[in-house]
Amino acid sequence: METAETLRAWLADRGIACDVHDGYGLALVSVWVGLVVWCDGDRFWWRTGWSVQRGRFVYAWHPATDPERAAHRIALIYADLRERHMPSWLVPENAGVHHGPR
Repeated sequence: METAETLRAWLADRGIACDVHDGYGLALVSVWVGLVVWCDGDRFWWRTGWSVQRGRFVYAWHPATDPERAAHRIALIYADLRERHMPSWLVPENAGVHHGPR
């Protein structure tokens, strides 16, 4: 959990708000829609895409001993996801529309 909190702090330094959850020996850093970072104390890993050939997700990982660099890599993915996938409740013209519980 401490390693995930350190990553969360590095992401916060980059202006990225996220949440940390723990359980069953893993911590999850919830960054954005479609971007969750898992941490087991030794490494961070996150989904980077889908392999059609293998029929499964592709993951990137980074050593937990370097959370600053991991945060940099994750921040790049975050920026790309925000640009490509803005949830409707964050779009200004939809601000008054009720989308149910979140």
